[in-house]
Amino acid sequence: MIRRDSVPRQLTIVPFRADQAVAQGLVTREQLRSAAWRRLFHGVYVEAASFAANDHRMWCEAAALVLPSGGAISETSAAFLWGATGPRRNAPVIVTVPHARRLRSRPRLAVRHGSVPAEDLASFAGLPVTSPARTAFDLGRRPDRRFAIMMLDAILHRKVVRLDRLRAFVASRSSWPGAAVVAARLEEAEPLTESPMETLLRLLITDAGLPRPVSQHDATTAGGRWLARVDLAYPELGIAIEYDGDHHRDPQTFQNDIARIRNLEEAGWLVLRFTANDVLRQPARTVRSIATARRRRSAEGGAWRP
Repeated sequence: MIRRDSVPRQLTIVPFRADQAVAQGLVTREQLRSAAWRRLFHGVYVEAASFAANDHRMWCEAAALVLPSGGAISETSAAFLWGATGPRRNAPVIVTVPHARRLRSRPRLAVRHGSVPAEDLASFAGLPVTSPARTAFDLGRRPDRRFAIMMLDAILHRKVVRLDRLRAFVASRSSWPGAAVVAARLEEAEPLTESPMETLLRLLITDAGLPRPVSQHDATTAGGRWLARVDLAYPELGIAIEYDGDHHRDPQTFQNDIARIRNLEEAGWLVLRFTANDVLRQPARTVRSIATARRRRSAEGGAWRP
């Protein structure tokens, strides 16, 4: 057993290839079989004291050590590295490798085979990763439309890639499978969206045939005094639609919400508030409440002046 204070500095914190470490005389094969080390992939280890089962960055660093030439960390793992989203618990690292390269999927590593031209490759802190535009393109053509748009919203909101740049990239890949799908989904994407649940709420509304609400709208009084920024809105009807996530349960946030909503309602805004349960488990009721509010406000005619 190697004592922690005797572990070579080069082998602390980050994963390493066993063959390289042994060749450099930093550790022996016998020592690697001790509890001082954790095996991540075949031939890839990390110091046991630095191992964290749900550290996706650690798993990305380990995956980079088994990637063949021309391969890259991609899709949700690339989006994570670019700062656009967090991975699911125990999510595998997703990598894309050229068709001619051999690499098999295994626990904590999901391998895609596809074309990875040089212009689609980038480096993030020394790790090979698909470029921001290619990352968004791959996620935008995922089979699950809602998930794809949710990821596009996150990437665009974090300014990982600009919408005009992404549209140009998609146009340059027009012959690729799924390119037309991505182009269509970009029309539904919204860079102002601040959370995945806001995306799902917006899509729930539009999929029901209701007009697309304005995202992150600055609500004002009839005289133009700023009141609050609301998640979604029909400004012409004075309807504010809010998604209340778990952070709204914080006592201070709860108190701020009460004052904020009071100001909006006193100024004539109708505030509709929804939770994850409303969006995910009661979608029909949620849509009905929004549609009813729109009908009532429309029937009021000139009663509302934004």
